[in-house]
Amino acid sequence: MLTLYYAPGGCSISPHIALREAKLPFQLQRVDFMRGKKLDDGTDFVTVNPKGYIPALALENGQLLTETAVMVQYIADLRPESKLAPAPGTFERVRLQEWLNFIATELHKGLTPFYSPDASEQYKTKMRERFELRLGVVGNAVEAQPYLMGEQFTVADGYAFYTLRAWQTFVKGELKGALVPYYARLLERPSIQAALEAEGFTKDA
Repeated sequence: MLTLYYAPGGCSISPHIALREAKLPFQLQRVDFMRGKKLDDGTDFVTVNPKGYIPALALENGQLLTETAVMVQYIADLRPESKLAPAPGTFERVRLQEWLNFIATELHKGLTPFYSPDASEQYKTKMRERFELRLGVVGNAVEAQPYLMGEQFTVADGYAFYTLRAWQTFVKGELKGALVPYYARLLERPSIQAALEAEGFTKDA
């Protein structure tokens, strides 16, 4: 069985959503960063993932996958009938990878200054303006279609959900324009509701 190492509310919710969308059997293993990256049984998470951060996905063959954009594609390919990703080798798959890389580098990493106690308020203000511009790219993409890739929900939407949620709950930012109904659509998906509940949240929290 697959094991997802996660932290409640963290970016690990992206592969968590993908696993539920794909209807794959898996188990969750919580990483407590407040206790020095410890698992529930006291194991040091760094012994599992030397990178020391979540998410990490332990495979049945003993391998460990890290990096969200890679992990969610692996999950999607385990269940191609779920249509969470276009088929490998197609141009549509390249477009999906384009979105995943944009979300990883411009949105996910764009949140980093807001978590840093060392970042000045002036710097955070500048980064907030930049982040809002990047959000506009997502907003433009979903203005005339329900999801980033069109009519079909993909792992890119699951990854985008994490960044949109963090922007609102942690940074206290606001969504504008087409992002408002887009986020509402995501929240209505059973996989996202189940992932939030399993991590101790309601869909509105």
